[in-house]
Amino acid sequence: METVLSVNKLTKNFGKLCAVNQLDLEVKRGQVFGMLGPNGSGKTTTLGMLMGVINPTSGSFNWFGEQATHHTRKKIGAVLEHPIFYPYLSGQKNLELNAMIKEADPNNIAKVLDIVELSARKDDKYKTYSLGMKQRLAIASALVSDPIILILDEPTNGLDPMGIAEIREIIKRIAADGKTIILASHLLDEVQKVCTHFAVLKRGNLMHLGPVDDVGKGEEIVEIQAYHDDLGILLQEFVGSAIVKKEGTVFQVMMKEGFHSKDLNRFLFDRGIVASHLATRKKSLEKQFLEILADAK
Repeated sequence: METVLSVNKLTKNFGKLCAVNQLDLEVKRGQVFGMLGPNGSGKTTTLGMLMGVINPTSGSFNWFGEQATHHTRKKIGAVLEHPIFYPYLSGQKNLELNAMIKEADPNNIAKVLDIVELSARKDDKYKTYSLGMKQRLAIASALVSDPIILILDEPTNGLDPMGIAEIREIIKRIAADGKTIILASHLLDEVQKVCTHFAVLKRGNLMHLGPVDDVGKGEEIVEIQAYHDDLGILLQEFVGSAIVKKEGTVFQVMMKEGFHSKDLNRFLFDRGIVASHLATRKKSLEKQFLEILADAK
């Protein structure tokens, strides 16, 4: 896969404060790449450097295998802060102005309004829009030049649950259209549900980098309940059991690598025991995230 962003030892100091420290990472074409970290971890500063808004102290980065220029930035759409729209103009008129400033094809406007689900409200004044609609118009504004890459900094900040769900679906739709997305967030759920890859930052340091699908690998926990007096003893005898714990009436079996719930179910079935409850639990991104941050203390 083509590397669209390569970051090498990128560093930013604000006086004695090191906001980003020797950051190395790569983003491939088609990925939805999440930058995850608590407030003050360096996410926004990193995006600011990548977009040329903040000058790095040291280090470098390349877009599409070349140094960042006005030409390369034209291939990137970004929503870093709340963009300025004219309150008494409609969504449509605001996007037309935006397209003119960016020298973008105004024929793209209808498509991007459809993507962010604002077609029905395109002729309404911006001042009548809800916070969620304003954020969706900001995303439309970033898409109007048909960029290869979309950068979003905390795109669901301040939104209610419905607004968060709407933005999440829009991000999935944009990704399905083939665009590469770089997303900064402190919301674990957001990253786990929309991203393909993620990095964890803490106090400007890269703590973790990898695919979202790898979260929970190597640690599968099976919850099991069955009507049998010696169930706990039998579970200990199963060759795939690493640790067996009981919580209330439910047993939790941490599986050894290579063993799965179906193996445990077959083991019990062969002994005439039918489980009344059987569920697989993998390590959540939240648990892994907290472990990564705890290891970094």
